[in-house]
Amino acid sequence: MASPWGSPSSSLWVTLGQASNVAQLVGVDALGLISMVVQAALAARRHRDACMQLAQHVELVGGLLKELELADLMRREATRRPLEQLRGALRRCYALVTACQDCSYLRRLLLGARMGNELRAAQHEIDMFIRLIPLIALVDNSTNTHRIQEAAEQVDGIFIEGSNHRVRFAARVLDITEIRVQGARKLCNVREHPSLGIVGTQEQKTLDNKELVKLCMLTVENYPGFTEFSYFQIMDATDNFSEKRYLGSGGFATAYKGQLPQGFVVGIKRFDHRATLSDFSNELQLARLQYTNIIRLLGWCIHGKERILIYKFMQNGSLDRHIFDRIKGPLLDWSKRLKIIKGLVEGLVYLHKHSMLHIVHRDLKPNNILLEYDMTPKICDFGSAKTLCSDITEEHTSRVVATSGYIAPEYASRGVYSLKTDVFSFGILVLETISGRKNTVLDKRGDTVGDLVRDAWHMWKDQRLRELVDPSLGNGYDIAEITRCAQVALLCSQEDPADRPTMTDIAAMLSSESMRLPVEPKRPYVLSEGGAGEDTYINQSSRTIDITITSSATVLTRVRIIVDPEV
Repeated sequence: MASPWGSPSSSLWVTLGQASNVAQLVGVDALGLISMVVQAALAARRHRDACMQLAQHVELVGGLLKELELADLMRREATRRPLEQLRGALRRCYALVTACQDCSYLRRLLLGARMGNELRAAQHEIDMFIRLIPLIALVDNSTNTHRIQEAAEQVDGIFIEGSNHRVRFAARVLDITEIRVQGARKLCNVREHPSLGIVGTQEQKTLDNKELVKLCMLTVENYPGFTEFSYFQIMDATDNFSEKRYLGSGGFATAYKGQLPQGFVVGIKRFDHRATLSDFSNELQLARLQYTNIIRLLGWCIHGKERILIYKFMQNGSLDRHIFDRIKGPLLDWSKRLKIIKGLVEGLVYLHKHSMLHIVHRDLKPNNILLEYDMTPKICDFGSAKTLCSDITEEHTSRVVATSGYIAPEYASRGVYSLKTDVFSFGILVLETISGRKNTVLDKRGDTVGDLVRDAWHMWKDQRLRELVDPSLGNGYDIAEITRCAQVALLCSQEDPADRPTMTDIAAMLSSESMRLPVEPKRPYVLSEGGAGEDTYINQSSRTIDITITSSATVLTRVRIIVDPEV
């Protein structure tokens, strides 16, 4: 397996000054190297996110290696060579991550942006081994029923007959490898078990307290405004999580209103037993995101089984409780709604561009927009958020995390997400804010955008946009502003992501009344007459089983085992 980095004697390694360190690691076994990479990543000061992500991938390799009989595999030529290459790759990973601990001006000047590229290349190389190692375990055992069963049980994303095992994962599909075996025990069809979901390992990784405390302490170190709260403070603030303090529940957490002794009111998110490392760590990104239209994360508390995050409290609750409510709706006049729309634009431009992280939220909806006392919108709930390499990057996942009515077609059908995924959801949000209507998607009729988008397009085309406006607004709106917002929303909700503008473009469109919009929105796809939708993610016939092997971050491969009957 060729390294994507080239030779260790390249100028990069000379610049790093790590050649002697790498040489000293030759005698260290793979599991020892994995531990060293993870520890070094925790101390990284430069490219911290990339180092932590690489460490997560490396850690998964360690988990897979622990399931193998390494001594036996090292005796065979077919398996020894890739394992030796893995050890070399781990030594290079250690050198890179260690170099990121040095923040000297000279080192930064010498390395510049190259380190980011090298870290991504290292992650790619490690991901090759993530998908290779489970296959190594199957070498010379393709006719052994017991070994095939054990291998299947160890690979994430498979359901064994009689097993209650369930995994969940978000990942990028790389390729499919086929293995043909005979006499293997029947594996059950996932479609026969609708209650079981396919997810993958990092996101299923249990919330280990030591790991979480480390993560929180690192965040405190780098972002001083993020502080630790004691469990007793949280108990006092919420009156022991009383019902009167209850605000609502999400996928993996319950929210409470809390009041600290100084009178400061906070929002408290209490993660439940289903929450994963990814759910928690994604929310920690908020500590670094200091912006007017992003919810402010204030602190954390870990105590026994309790995992808690503390936020600035938003007095007016979530947007859905206003635009879909007959009583509160009329109180949200057009000027306030327009302010919310423009505030969301600013928040998304920050996430997509100015934060320098290219964050895609992936679950924008009215429930995840909180309103300050003056109706300033705050984007919240980053449990599904992902950081992309660039503003044009597309990633794939086998776990689509979103809400019907707001989910982009390419994300729903193929698991493809990018910054344009948020643009689509924003378009739906704008149409709902204008109309006070929810967007309903008719899955069984091949609907990709929803009834509100189709109705809005026809009203815009026929110049009947007054019919779109929430009746509770009466005549208290400017039809020119409604028309511009609606047309921008329709451009955002185009089925093809290439037809959608960027959030920077949207900001320009909404800030200038004299600016002519560059294109007209295309007509939404015409609905079919009926029929159930096809499952996009799991493909299985009576003889073919698709296995999803997942990593601890954003990569997966699929192994297809074709089961032939015993001869």
